[in-house]
Amino acid sequence: MAHLLRGKQAGIQRDFSAGLDPQLFATDEVARYGINSQISALAYDPVQSLLAVGTNDTQFGGGQIYVFGQSRVSVVLPLPRKSSVKSIQFVVDKIVCVDSKNELSVFSLESSRILSTYTPPGSVTALLTDPTLDFALVGLQNGEIVASDLDRQHPAPLRIPNLWRQQYPKSRLTSVTTLAFHPRDIGSLLIGYNAGAVIYSFKVDKATKFFQYELPPGAPGGDSDPTASSIRRYPRLTQAIWHPTGTFVLTGHEDSSLVAWDPKDGRKVLARTIQDVNVDEPGGAAAIRGATPGTFALKCPLFRMAWCSKENQDDTGLLIAGGTPTTSIEKGLTFIDLGQTPNYTTSSWQILSQYFEKPKRQHTLPTPPNAEVVDFCLIPRRSPHYAGSHDPIAVIALLASGELVTLSFPSGHAINPTNQLHVSMSYVHPFINRIDLAFLERTRWLGMVENRSKGPPILKGGAEAKHSMMRYANRNILQAAHADGTVRMWDLGHGDEIENQKMIQIDMARAVGRSDSVDISKMSMAGATGELAVGLRTGEVAIFRWGHNKDYGKDILHVEARGFGLESIKDRAEPSVKEGLLPLTMFEGQGHVTALKMSDVGFAAAGFQHGTLVVIDLRGPAVIYQAGLDELGNQSKRGTFRRSNSQAQTNAEWPTCIEFGVMSLESDDYSSILLFVGTNLGRLATFKLLPESNGGYAVKFVGSSALEDRIITIAPIDAELGDPAEATQSAVAGLREGRKVNGVILVVTTSGVKIFRPPAAKGAHKTFDEVFCDSAAVVRYQAAGYALLGLFGDGAAKIYSIPALKQIASTNVRHILDVRRFAEAVVTPTGDIIGWTGPSEIALLNVWGTGSDLTRSLDKLLNIEALIPPRPTISNVQWMTGTLHVTPADMDALIGGPNRPPSKRMVEQRRAEEEQQRAMKRSATAGSSSGEKEDEGYWAYMQRQMQERTQNLNIMGDSMDKVEESSSNWADDVNKFVSKQKKKAVMGFVGSKLGF
Repeated sequence: MAHLLRGKQAGIQRDFSAGLDPQLFATDEVARYGINSQISALAYDPVQSLLAVGTNDTQFGGGQIYVFGQSRVSVVLPLPRKSSVKSIQFVVDKIVCVDSKNELSVFSLESSRILSTYTPPGSVTALLTDPTLDFALVGLQNGEIVASDLDRQHPAPLRIPNLWRQQYPKSRLTSVTTLAFHPRDIGSLLIGYNAGAVIYSFKVDKATKFFQYELPPGAPGGDSDPTASSIRRYPRLTQAIWHPTGTFVLTGHEDSSLVAWDPKDGRKVLARTIQDVNVDEPGGAAAIRGATPGTFALKCPLFRMAWCSKENQDDTGLLIAGGTPTTSIEKGLTFIDLGQTPNYTTSSWQILSQYFEKPKRQHTLPTPPNAEVVDFCLIPRRSPHYAGSHDPIAVIALLASGELVTLSFPSGHAINPTNQLHVSMSYVHPFINRIDLAFLERTRWLGMVENRSKGPPILKGGAEAKHSMMRYANRNILQAAHADGTVRMWDLGHGDEIENQKMIQIDMARAVGRSDSVDISKMSMAGATGELAVGLRTGEVAIFRWGHNKDYGKDILHVEARGFGLESIKDRAEPSVKEGLLPLTMFEGQGHVTALKMSDVGFAAAGFQHGTLVVIDLRGPAVIYQAGLDELGNQSKRGTFRRSNSQAQTNAEWPTCIEFGVMSLESDDYSSILLFVGTNLGRLATFKLLPESNGGYAVKFVGSSALEDRIITIAPIDAELGDPAEATQSAVAGLREGRKVNGVILVVTTSGVKIFRPPAAKGAHKTFDEVFCDSAAVVRYQAAGYALLGLFGDGAAKIYSIPALKQIASTNVRHILDVRRFAEAVVTPTGDIIGWTGPSEIALLNVWGTGSDLTRSLDKLLNIEALIPPRPTISNVQWMTGTLHVTPADMDALIGGPNRPPSKRMVEQRRAEEEQQRAMKRSATAGSSSGEKEDEGYWAYMQRQMQERTQNLNIMGDSMDKVEESSSNWADDVNKFVSKQKKKAVMGFVGSKLGF
């Protein structure tokens, strides 16, 4: 019976939830944004212009592959089993993945589905593919190499034994660490074992060269420990790569040594580290000193190496992750610019050694301090060949923390991911600390397109699926605060077509004038004006407003200008932003910002941990009110339903929730702008904003009411219509006309909810049973009515009627959202719930759905018109000196066997070429005979058809007569080909002996 009396107690005569039925309450999972788990692998395809991101299997989510394209193009490929992604590579229209269960999975870019899986006979330690091959080579822990036919979806007959064990039978267990095709000769394979490297030739089916790195006693090597140099050592190999033209081979070792080899005769050219050279000679480089006297610094292992080249393949450099001292603060990526490669034929051995000993230049691509790069992905301009390192424009670095950093190459300047990468990538670029949501007017958001200087786009592939368009709905604009002090804003959508897909970014660190201690605690954006307020834990509140940057392209010094309690920060706008959200003014408070609200009518209010409340009028701008909550204690009015006690009075009190509204107070016969402030101790303070004769406003405290616990939501409601009684521009304009709003406020605490007329009247109250409420808001379903939607500690989303506060329905969402972060979730007026599913992923739910999962993407990834450029081949000099040219078609026979039919890709390509030729012939024939056919009569047409029929029959007869002649000619051609090949083999042998 209690719920029947709550309406009268609250002063509401209508049931605003009369049209809501429990059957309407069914949660749809509309979309997910972010990365579900820690990133483990990256891959980029310059032909399709797509980026793939693989994740680990953790408590927050299973391993899966994200494929990102232009704008909002995104597809998620789940693994067939619960496992982590170890390696991913693009192969034409497929993605090949090796997971932690040693299973090789092949996904289709065309259908965005899995095609096949293959479990090799052993633990997978290396994966190699090539854009021109339909095979994947898999290196195993036992040192063997097997192949999988990606086109036929079954194992290939190729099997390469453990070549190192064959050469060194007494060696310990050797596993394959890396695999690499020769950049120009696909018939040569560089195999990296943990004991050394081997060049394997498919042409002769055997190993041609072996490379083993040996350190004699006294040689320091890459180790920092001087005591280890007294013995002979064989540092384990971690990676082996080719020079972009195949002139050299480089091996990286676990002691941070970089060793260059001559692949022709197997000799060592030079051994060095990032800091020193000739580390393989006794009495070489000294140990690096540690942080204290008498100690030495250890070095990070070599995580990854890439031999990059410019447009000219001979102009090269080494990009290295790792290999730096652990005591170094700036770890970053090391780039050794080697410059132009010397001519191998005419250069002396000394010149070849100096090429590595004295590089052109060396510098570090900076990353955040103490952030260690464990992997990276290069972004080439066009070519997918040269191991993906030809003429790169950028590099995406993966940090040990799981975050990403995008840098220009080779300069190392930080690339802003805003409008360059997918919005989901921004969740780890860097991590997001806090989110908030603004319900922005559609027309306002369409006009907020940031004009920021940026380089060429990184992702241009894919095509978005079409969705329904909601032209009359406000937009869900997400504000994401990152660990580096940046805030990015973008349209989360309602599962509909997003018209303005661009992101907006502000730099809070630049706005406050420092780069450290920029921890954002609160954000608030005005839905009508787009103005943004951001508060820090150090007490600063900065306000941003949309506008044109008059100092665009200029990095000017800040000139301190204070007035009316604020500091102007207009000159701290980012030089690269021509139009966008620009810094306006800043307030410096005490203690971190605990509550913040930006209104639609030009006011901003902020609460601080020390109990201070500040109100700012943006028309000045000026501070029009500043006082502590303890100063309001003696002015509290009657009507509280909880008796204050001495413990509550002695506890520290600070604002936790702020809201603006327009309504009439209990004792007034007119409406005014009201400010409601809720605190952590459950007190609700009410203020009036009254106009003054000078055109400004004054803030007046009118009373307070005491509730039971911390206030989390304040919702002003029109008591007659049920609509929100917020301080909108239209509501404030109505005050000039004498419009009166009979309103109440709905206040939600962690333990209950109360509806009453402010400032201190009695009203309806309900206590939540056993569980606490973490987040709540008043929501509306079309024209059916309003209700209170809340997220509770038991993992349920519950909806209550207004004003009866009777539970209508409940559903469990703990299988989707992280219950521990319910307090950070946001509930929108349309019934959307934005909550965290893990450390770097959010989910968008809608409670007025059908209980469906709508997260599967229908975006298209594959562009069939994007053609792979031909693979680089050997030079004329190499061909003349006897190097046998092996084509990708030859590799199909060598790996797949002689009986393997043409692949589906080859058949489709041949069919397309034939169709194109037929179309060209038809167009040529139609063009030549169109003039003759215009005046052709019926009998002339019949005569022409008979002539063509006779000609075709004669042609077929001639063809049959020539079959025997063609067969004999073919046999003669075969004999000539065999003789020619024998002659080439002899000439090649003689040429090699003569030094040609």
